[in-house]
Amino acid sequence: MNTPYCFPIDGRDSLGALVGQVRTEIVRRLEAELAAQGVGLRFTQFLVLKRLAVSGSMSATELARAIDLDGGAMTRLLDQLETKGYLRRQPHEQDRRALRIELTEAGEALWKHMHESNVATLECAQRDLNQEERDRLHDYLERVLNALRN
Repeated sequence: MNTPYCFPIDGRDSLGALVGQVRTEIVRRLEAELAAQGVGLRFTQFLVLKRLAVSGSMSATELARAIDLDGGAMTRLLDQLETKGYLRRQPHEQDRRALRIELTEAGEALWKHMHESNVATLECAQRDLNQEERDRLHDYLERVLNALRN
């Protein structure tokens, strides 16, 4: 049985394409903002620092799951950030075999600096929306995400 391709009749991009384009532009804008401030980090590195700043120390596995990376990519990313002095691997308090990843003082200071860029980028993305529209957008996206996760 042949299934015809479904193209939007009105010429608008599909939801998946539109969400992907929005994410791409947010990443591009944030990386440009960080580069302009002399912060030489990629978006994924930014996500690691953000997650640790917001959630506190965690294992590499927890961190990889939180930002949707595979284990090998996470190890390379942690190596890069550790070499730059932004995080450290510490022995787990209860499990000698495990390590916890945490921000260093330099990582915390960098996060505070980068946080402003993050807020400015997201504010720019929503500048044409009033507060009610912003709230609705977040509600819609959360409902779409929950529908896909169920």
